[in-house]
Amino acid sequence: MTALVRLRLDIGYDGSDFAGWARQPNQRTVQGVIEDALARMLRLDPPPMLTVAGRTDAGVHARGQVAHLVVPVAAYSAINGTMPRRLAGLLPPDVRVWRVSVAPEGFDARFSALSRRYVYRVCDNPFGVEPLRRHDVLWHPRPLDLQRMNEAARRLVGENDFAAYCRRREGATTIRELLRYEWARDDRDPHLVLATVEADAFCHSMVRALVGALLMVGDGRREVEWPARVLAARVRDSAVNVAPAHGLSLEEIRYPGDDGLARRAQETRRVRTLAASTFAAGAETPAALPRQETPQGGDRGGR
Repeated sequence: MTALVRLRLDIGYDGSDFAGWARQPNQRTVQGVIEDALARMLRLDPPPMLTVAGRTDAGVHARGQVAHLVVPVAAYSAINGTMPRRLAGLLPPDVRVWRVSVAPEGFDARFSALSRRYVYRVCDNPFGVEPLRRHDVLWHPRPLDLQRMNEAARRLVGENDFAAYCRRREGATTIRELLRYEWARDDRDPHLVLATVEADAFCHSMVRALVGALLMVGDGRREVEWPARVLAARVRDSAVNVAPAHGLSLEEIRYPGDDGLARRAQETRRVRTLAASTFAAGAETPAALPRQETPQGGDRGGR
């Protein structure tokens, strides 16, 4: 039998010219570009398959993406220690593999992750975005009130059914634990606003829908309580505008210590459900209820 080794890759990319992460026929994708470069470098046919922590959509960027792959020990040993440098010569300039390491036992880039952290960048300068930042910053021509936005964001944090902010997929749960949602202005540019969104996992379009809802609160078009009411309804609301992809960047994937990797992967592979509940009068968000364990798929990725 061929001896195999599992490798962890730490990756960054400018998503502007990619049709997202996932390989697609006749489309330029991050996965396809990296897998093809790995196949050439390792002399493997067919190309090795990458498993990624978060499958970003078309136009979404990443600074802290993580993926793993399994390759023959012989192929890896032949170039051990030189993979990032070799890949730099094979990859286009809009994608980089910063680090390649042998993964600890039990590591799964997707299922072992504790959380994913995204940042969405918005400029509310009435004259527009600084030209060099136009590919990763959204221009919002109305002034934003961050105090209102943070008050609204606080009401969304916790474990809830985010069906109202997700594109449903057959058989997939929309229950997620939103760990952090904060808005702040950049210290160096008073017109640059950063939304930090962190969760154990994200469903399709969730981050951009959350950002779109809060932009409407920040510029006064919606009241502070509106995003929480949308969440409680658990139904996709056409009034929630999904923010454009180019302002979003995957910044960090957080993992447990080596001894907790396999256990975390096992915990993630189950569907979470919120038991039927009634809400007290005036309640704006559903309370997080105990998880019920049934088999599940993992994170669909951030958006």
